[in-house]
Amino acid sequence: MSSDLQWLLLRKNNSFIVKRVVEGPVFSKEAGNLRNLHSFKYSGLANSKTIDVSETPAGVQITTRKTTASPHAVRSASIKSTIRPRSGPRRALGVASQPARRGYRPDLRAAALARVSALIAAQKEPKPSPAKKIRGSKAKQLEASLE
Repeated sequence: MSSDLQWLLLRKNNSFIVKRVVEGPVFSKEAGNLRNLHSFKYSGLANSKTIDVSETPAGVQITTRKTTASPHAVRSASIKSTIRPRSGPRRALGVASQPARRGYRPDLRAAALARVSALIAAQKEPKPSPAKKIRGSKAKQLEASLE
């Protein structure tokens, strides 16, 4: 079945559509949708070539579908590459842009890089916040009690 026909069947009714505001944007929470927008370009269900960026305990996982895979093959049709958190953000962005560089889906390159950098930033440990300085009358009271 062609991708266009699949989109025509899926675009009105599927379980991944998220409509929050009546006149607002329509989102989608399907796997393989990099921008979470309900459109043919970003759809992980209707397109035969998808790039899925997800978070795993081991790091960030990038999954692409083999172009020569059978439509009936599901598990064996995907290529998975995991980016470890310690490998660094520059390497992660390079690995994420590889499918787009090879001509797989060059239109999704920017969305894949944005998703990878957001997941890496979320995995970073936050800096410890500095101690709050006491000001005003409380500082004067504390100063007086120390003397």
